[in-house]
Amino acid sequence: MKGPRRLLPVLFLLLPAAAAADKVVVYHTSDVHGWYSARPAEWDNDNPSRLIGGFAALSARVKKEKRPVLLLDSGDMFQGTPEGILTRGLASVELMNALGYAATVPGNHEYDYGEGQLKVLASSASFPVLGANIYLKETGAVPAHLKPYTIVERGGKKIAVLGLAGRHTATSTLPQNVAHLDFRDEAAEAARWLTEIRRSSPAAVVLLIHLGLDERLSLRRVDISTWTFAAAPPGTLRVARSAPGFDLVLGGHNHTALLNGYRDPVTGTVFGESGYGLSYTTRAELDFDDTTGELKSVEAALVPLWTDETGEDAAVLEMIAGFRADVEREMGRVLGRAADDLPQDPGWLDSPVGNLLCDLTRAAAGADIALHNTKAIRAPIRKGEVRLRDLQQSLPFENTIVTMRLYGSDLKRIMADNIRHGRSFMQVSGLEVEFRSGEGPRPAVMRLLSGGREIKDGDDFLVATNSYLSGGGDHAAGFAAGREVADTMKPVRGVIEDALARGPLKAPAGGRIRRLK
Repeated sequence: MKGPRRLLPVLFLLLPAAAAADKVVVYHTSDVHGWYSARPAEWDNDNPSRLIGGFAALSARVKKEKRPVLLLDSGDMFQGTPEGILTRGLASVELMNALGYAATVPGNHEYDYGEGQLKVLASSASFPVLGANIYLKETGAVPAHLKPYTIVERGGKKIAVLGLAGRHTATSTLPQNVAHLDFRDEAAEAARWLTEIRRSSPAAVVLLIHLGLDERLSLRRVDISTWTFAAAPPGTLRVARSAPGFDLVLGGHNHTALLNGYRDPVTGTVFGESGYGLSYTTRAELDFDDTTGELKSVEAALVPLWTDETGEDAAVLEMIAGFRADVEREMGRVLGRAADDLPQDPGWLDSPVGNLLCDLTRAAAGADIALHNTKAIRAPIRKGEVRLRDLQQSLPFENTIVTMRLYGSDLKRIMADNIRHGRSFMQVSGLEVEFRSGEGPRPAVMRLLSGGREIKDGDDFLVATNSYLSGGGDHAAGFAAGREVADTMKPVRGVIEDALARGPLKAPAGGRIRRLK
């Protein structure tokens, strides 16, 4: 017995222990919005029919890693597809449990069914939901179902993950759902909690946040690795520069995909954002010194989840098939046909789907003008058969049509608030908008017309919109001036469903929002 005991120390020295890993690989997702399965990359001109994305592809990719892996998500897990919406996020949590996620943060859409549903998701998750800047207004406490941060061990290294929601959540979900919550300044809360985190002496500190680096990058795949920002835009760069100490910042919300990450020359912090719909993931490498164990470097890059390259995890595919079978019984129902393709946002001015939705809303409400927020439209409607699934994916939010009276001056404020960086975040009917971009986010020049006549401040209109905007949603302050406000209780997507029953959908005339040179 003495011989084997004497050999044990030698064996431990010879065997490479997992605790001695020199690199930890971080995989990041955000704004999955219920897109659990692979789909054709129609937005990619070189590969429009090639399949990309989904949890099965991500799982297969992660399983091929030889180094310890940390899986993180920056929120907006489920709102966007029937599988996500009808399970109210439970399908997302089950899939993330299966893949072994270490943490997530609440996106604004995690509150679309109220805080109670987020509590259900948190209690069902095998990973913590982090929200260091979310407080109950009544008591000033962090809600019990949330944690400010977590410290996980990978490869023998302690890695701290601090989670922050975006302050925008107060208005980027239905405001009444979160009226009892205080979403505090991201930078101030980051600095506060960093002080506590440092006492644990982690080898690396990661910020997980539902906020993007710069709103001007929204809905783009972009390489900003060589850019410089003299002044930090009001996003994650501001947070990192105000609270130095983060090695890696993983953001979301803007649906931006940073192709090669971004290293801030001021703080040295590396940033990653992973786009929309689980087509891509950010892969970051934390490289530690073999001798001291200290973090040497961080590298981040966007990885496309092409299924012909990653493969797909059979067990995860089986889980998704189970969710889909339950949903498809209702969602596979054919509602009618579309005579034309109806894209959702070509050029970010007015779009075929937006114009159709606004025209139908205006007619259904008997209004002079109709307005819908561009971001409420999440997918195109394709030529041919239109199923309930197609309509639900295009208009996933449970909004109703609301009417109110607004003056011309109110309409001007609404459109000025929603034309930013040369793009329109509002769709219109009964209204024409001409604008010239300025040096800042707002237009330098803007003119509104109705029936070919310029709108004057005192002109009075009956306006139809949706319950999100009338309730104080993002960039909707102008709607607070509404008079004779009435909720029709008619679902917004119902106007398109009714139109499909009458005959094929056709693309209406465009050019309602014009950018002047």
